[in-house]
Amino acid sequence: MSETNPAAAEVAAPHRYTAAVAADIEARWQDFWDAEGTYAAPNPKGDLAGDPSVVAKPKKFIMDMFPYPSGAGLHVGHPLGYIATDVFARFQRMTGHNVLHTLGFDAFGLPAEQYAVQTGTHPRVSTEANIENMKVQLRRLGLGHDKRRSFATIDPEYYKWTQWIFLQIFNSWYDDEARKARPIAELVAQFESGERAVPGDRSWDTLTAGERADVLGEYRLAYASDAPVNWCPGLGTVLANEEVTAEGRSERGNFPVFKAKLRQWNMRITAYADRLLTDLDELDWPEAIKLQQRNWIGRSEGARVDFPVDGERITVFTTRPDTLFGASYMVLAPEHPLVDKFTPDAWPEGTHDVWTGGHATPAEAVAAYRAQAASKSDVERQAEAKDKTGVFIGSYATNPANSEQVPVFIADYVLMGYGTGAIMAVPCGDQRDFEFARAFELPIVCIVEPTDGRGTDTSTWENAFSSYDAKIINSTGDGISLDGLGVVEAKARITEWLERSGVGEGTVNFRLRDWLFSRQRYWGEPFPIVYDEDGIAHSLPESMLPLELPEVEDYSPRTFDPDDADTQPETPLSRNEDWVNVTLDLGDGRGPRPYRRETNTMPNWAGSCWYELRYLDPHNSSRLVDPEIEQYWMGPREGQPHGGVDLYVGGAEHAVLHLLYARFWSKVLFDLGHVSSAEPFHKLFNQGMIQAYVYRDSRGIAVPAAEVEERDGAYFYQGEQVSRLLGKMGKSLKNAVTPDEIAAEYGADTLRLYEMAMGPLDVSRPWDTRAVVGQFRLLQRLWRNVVDETTGAVTVVDAEPDEDTLRALHKAIDGVRGDLEGMRFNTAIAKVTELNNHLTKAGGAVPRSVAESLVLMVAPLAPHIAEELWRKLGRTGSVVHEDFPVADPAYVVDETVTCVVQIKGKVKARLEVPPAISEEELEKVALSDEKVVAALDGAGIRKVIVRAPKLVNIVPA
Repeated sequence: MSETNPAAAEVAAPHRYTAAVAADIEARWQDFWDAEGTYAAPNPKGDLAGDPSVVAKPKKFIMDMFPYPSGAGLHVGHPLGYIATDVFARFQRMTGHNVLHTLGFDAFGLPAEQYAVQTGTHPRVSTEANIENMKVQLRRLGLGHDKRRSFATIDPEYYKWTQWIFLQIFNSWYDDEARKARPIAELVAQFESGERAVPGDRSWDTLTAGERADVLGEYRLAYASDAPVNWCPGLGTVLANEEVTAEGRSERGNFPVFKAKLRQWNMRITAYADRLLTDLDELDWPEAIKLQQRNWIGRSEGARVDFPVDGERITVFTTRPDTLFGASYMVLAPEHPLVDKFTPDAWPEGTHDVWTGGHATPAEAVAAYRAQAASKSDVERQAEAKDKTGVFIGSYATNPANSEQVPVFIADYVLMGYGTGAIMAVPCGDQRDFEFARAFELPIVCIVEPTDGRGTDTSTWENAFSSYDAKIINSTGDGISLDGLGVVEAKARITEWLERSGVGEGTVNFRLRDWLFSRQRYWGEPFPIVYDEDGIAHSLPESMLPLELPEVEDYSPRTFDPDDADTQPETPLSRNEDWVNVTLDLGDGRGPRPYRRETNTMPNWAGSCWYELRYLDPHNSSRLVDPEIEQYWMGPREGQPHGGVDLYVGGAEHAVLHLLYARFWSKVLFDLGHVSSAEPFHKLFNQGMIQAYVYRDSRGIAVPAAEVEERDGAYFYQGEQVSRLLGKMGKSLKNAVTPDEIAAEYGADTLRLYEMAMGPLDVSRPWDTRAVVGQFRLLQRLWRNVVDETTGAVTVVDAEPDEDTLRALHKAIDGVRGDLEGMRFNTAIAKVTELNNHLTKAGGAVPRSVAESLVLMVAPLAPHIAEELWRKLGRTGSVVHEDFPVADPAYVVDETVTCVVQIKGKVKARLEVPPAISEEELEKVALSDEKVVAALDGAGIRKVIVRAPKLVNIVPA
């Protein structure tokens, strides 16, 4: 039958598997699955309860990372992870599991808001349209989602519980002794009873309402504070540290980001730093992701040291307290809150000219330097090669080790987000401090004995010297001497002295900073917080949730010149006076009172911090999740001590942002008794990326990839030669291929097979539309092995397969089962192809038992054609819930294997031997073989090396 004339082929074979046939089959089975609720996963109770026998099965909760519904729709790179989890979920159902697999939509955020600003379309309208389009595209792929459990984060019945969780965090504090979150009411009770001292040594009942709020704000896990933030004028909003690139620009939009002091909501994620770190050990995550989280959390052991300043103190954290005697000056970050307090009206007598920056007063110097530092990114501020800049603030601190006065500077190489935002500068042992000391003519005290021959005269040094092997020198002071000690012993001695003297203590520090939780946007969850006439924050009662977004005419925050750091946020909600100013009865006994609503909104990460829980119990309007349902799907069990989702698949780009935030929320909810799982995701798998070639003209502008021609190894677009580079796939790069295109030309099953066959799931791979046809032909051969293309009749026979076919079948079953369990989908497809080819080459009708097993093996990968063939084979049920075939071990192991016999490295014989033959028996068989005996020709044997069952190497004497 001619492959070159498709029209003639279809006339000659009217029942051939074609794109049109595939489209008909796929649409029919998708309708069937929806009508029958094929993928409905029953809960143990509630409105989604189902067959108790299904609930009694072992469960599997399989999740994809939340998709954002883009107006551009999907390209073929997007569904890679979704298809993979679908294949895995289908396999788990066929191996006896109750599988929860569904998909919702992460729908708040900047893209919809920006579109609304440009077009005047309400973000909800465009977002919901995008969701519907995406649902159509995903349905066409045959994904087996439990649609009863789907939702979007913009649904008020969903974000009601996002707001509720925020209030649980707001109304909680972290008890360091118990190592868990507790209700804030328990902290208040401790203050009231005197069990816990009130800061300032006052009694709780003497504090005003505002003073009490301030005290509790220092403990709450969600709190508002005036603190340095990342202000992005170009976006009109502040950003979390994780949303700022290493170049100091916004992750979205690539605008400059500046340091500014604003009152914002924060999450005290730092309280959980140690638990976030240690609990990683129990998670089945890629080591690369664990390492990124460990580095971001950044645990380091050292000491806290207090440097007195005019009755106050500057606290520093150092990992090298043994170098305290070498601290000859201090540096504060320009944003440090103590800078203003310690900046006097005039320069102290004897101030060096190089310290003042040429300014008449310390205040002028500080203001000018702060403006200069605010315009630089963190990376620019810490660049090793740049000239060190700074300014003396006009105050001195006292080194507690030797009572020497050391000047206090501000300098941009110290960041507020690291440590305490203050350092004791030890220029002899730190290169940045060394360069700063030289630039500002500051003392450099040698406190370790150099081992490189440079001597102790620091005036001759070209750089700093640091060593863990050197001995401490010049370190004797007020009741303490470290001279002659090694670093480890010196650290222990100085730490003990600091604690005994009351000027410091051994401590652990973390790089992790609290999570900035405010955004100056419209399209986000409103905070369930109102402020009274005194500016005190109050939480809304649960009966007032959800607090829905109001309708506004202008969706955009006020944006500014991207380079103008001297600007302030103005939120869209603040312009809606009727919504902002309200009279409410909060149920606190004070009756109706006027309040002002919070006009910031939550970041887009809020909704994705807990969505796994909503999948479990999506219609519950009275509580976050039913405890029995949560325990069933996510509770701790053997091998999963912290509980969590059984498999979570998504991109590695979420290593720090989403994954760290979700872990924090889970731990708070666990501590407060709302869930049994202390971790949201037990097993994490990062899929690779589908890449595509990007073609650019001489101007560097991308041209349509589909219109590029290849000639003699070069590439041309409209006659002009263009460059080619492998990169991302996307609409802006003009190389996107949609799943709709491929499904129309070959069918969704072919697309599924191709994406799974391209290579290992965790490796990026290039898209090649021309190669898709290979998987289409596999399905055509599979179809021909069951269906007569001319008559449409089923051709299988009720006959026993021969021995070769039995062995091919059971080896395939064994291999495919192991590959699907291990998510090695590409090799599973290769084994299916091998078996299918065996049946094709064998000729004649395929035994029914073999055909049925082959169809069931294909079912997780290409479910539509599997359903169709299953029905044609006379089966009435859906393949979705059929048992996956089980291999017969007797047919998996070869009866014999080929053993190569070598003499002097040359092959002299090949023997067919049992696979389980012992080394001793194999040696006897090899030495008695006629060819081996002839090759030895009476020569003695010095050594025989046996590697049963495949190799014997004989070394003659």
